[in-house]
Amino acid sequence: MTHPITAGVDGSEESLAALGWAAREAVRRGLALRVVHAWRFESHEALDAGYAKDADTQAQWVREGLAQAARSVTERHPGLDVSTDVVDDGSVDTLVAATADAEMLVLGSRGHAAVVGFLLGSVGQQVIAGAESPVVLVRAGDQASAEAAGREIVVGQHGDADDSAAALRFAFETAAARGATVRAVRAWTLPPLFAYSPASLKLLDEAGGLEPYEKKSLGEALRPWRERFPEVPVVEHVEMGSAGQVLLSVVGRAQLMVVGRRARRTAVGARIGSVAHGVLHHAPCPVAVVPHV
Repeated sequence: MTHPITAGVDGSEESLAALGWAAREAVRRGLALRVVHAWRFESHEALDAGYAKDADTQAQWVREGLAQAARSVTERHPGLDVSTDVVDDGSVDTLVAATADAEMLVLGSRGHAAVVGFLLGSVGQQVIAGAESPVVLVRAGDQASAEAAGREIVVGQHGDADDSAAALRFAFETAAARGATVRAVRAWTLPPLFAYSPASLKLLDEAGGLEPYEKKSLGEALRPWRERFPEVPVVEHVEMGSAGQVLLSVVGRAQLMVVGRRARRTAVGARIGSVAHGVLHHAPCPVAVVPHV
């Protein structure tokens, strides 16, 4: 069963850029597009003068704005299957639930819309932390020209083959749909001496040292995806440094950055991890955050 690509729209410039990105990706992958606005009524105390004070008028504005956004997509992509959905409960949980039956959820990376409703950009991190499917964050001003040939799908790889399988799969599927190259990035640092166990020392010795060991690990993680997508060119990038810094050092090559996410619950809420947070904050291109399987 195929799932649609879902785009969250709140009327902001960022969310409309996300809608355009989602529509292009849906066309490339042969998927339907679902356009969602998570809305809740705002009382007159929360609104500036000049905005509607009753729920019916606000809801009508939301429906009209969503229909207009959908029309703009179908005009550019006449064959695309587009549906719209106004969700009355504008909460983080509602958006997280929308990822359960979506191929991916695409949101504007920032944005505060003047129209009443749920400000998707303001809760992006919470949605990412709880999402069951990949979440793609798109900045305002994103254009199709940024997806031109020669720009890469950059994906971070760490740990063993299983740790990054979901992120690698997403990167290879996207590259195959776009005819792009995958640049798989594995960063490494010198661990403290006491972290070495006899078993790890043996593996390092067999590999010929730390850097060859990291290259071997990356190659092993990529092997099943190279076999599954033989048409996708791959660049293996191993570099000493922190994962976030190494990924951002090649962001100029990227049309899309892909990072994995293992959400952690803390006393102050969900955390998406320092690497994902840093890339989302600094990368100018769209960023896909893919939950671990």
